[in-house]
Amino acid sequence: MLSEDSFQYAIENTHVVRAPDQRIESFGSTRFRFYLVTELMDSANQVRVRDGYLYAERPHILTPGFIRRTLLEGFGDRAEEFIGWLQQNAREMAILKYEFQFRKTQLTDTVVHSPMTEVLARLNETVDRSEDPLSAIIQGVDEGWEVCLLKFAADMIQESAGRNMDDFRKRGLF
Repeated sequence: MLSEDSFQYAIENTHVVRAPDQRIESFGSTRFRFYLVTELMDSANQVRVRDGYLYAERPHILTPGFIRRTLLEGFGDRAEEFIGWLQQNAREMAILKYEFQFRKTQLTDTVVHSPMTEVLARLNETVDRSEDPLSAIIQGVDEGWEVCLLKFAADMIQESAGRNMDDFRKRGLF
């Protein structure tokens, strides 16, 4: 288990070298291919490349009415009153719920004996050749690599949310 310092270090040292050209789809699932590149500790010119997929399910709209029907189990009268207030005063309010799946079964892990800059350049060429608009190259830390991947997912949610909300509004979904 990562210490709090290691966790924070992983977050602070996650850098998207190449972002996907597209964001999370509003009306369907999205499959991002990622190359997560990390330097091995105490090993010169040894880089681990993790190649896998991150799935984002279609965002779901959580309105005050939905919250009342599904999420207030066990809450008292005050919670009900608050949701009633939300429904009357925040008609435009909605929360998007995003679900990601990380499937380790499609994960490959390769150690490359080259400097980081060369590995990143080769991966950029690979993504160029593939012409996959949903590919990303992420540079992170080896010990906290899963935290790095989750940081990337959180960033994709943040970058996609505005457009997703606009798409839902245009279709009159809230």
